[in-house]
Amino acid sequence: MFIYNSSELCYLLTVADGSPPDVVFEGDSRAVIKSFPDDIREDLGADLWRVQNGEKPLDSGSMAPVLPKVFELRAEDRDLWYRVLYVKLEGVVYVLHCFTKKTNKTPPKDIEVARGRLSALKRRLAGRKKDKLFR
Repeated sequence: MFIYNSSELCYLLTVADGSPPDVVFEGDSRAVIKSFPDDIREDLGADLWRVQNGEKPLDSGSMAPVLPKVFELRAEDRDLWYRVLYVKLEGVVYVLHCFTKKTNKTPPKDIEVARGRLSALKRRLAGRKKDKLFR
């Protein structure tokens, strides 16, 4: 199922019984993670599964103070470092941004992408809550 909002596309992975999605990929994050090498995708996918199930990922870290409550999943090969930035809200894992880097520092443009998607996500969730109040 695809959901469109004003400026971005998010992709929902849903379960058959109609319960809320386990993972929501914001913006182009699903396409980006699909472009990662198979072994990297497998490692990051296993860590996403762990996060979904309340377990600790094998390699992760907090993005605070630049992105409070946002965490990164980490994988690497001999050429690149692969990152998945996510936040867990209301029992759903939202993948905000996926990218690669070659240095220890996260590029400011990637932080800004994640920050913008997080802001849009919070507005969208607040709008849903408001809609439920007026039904």
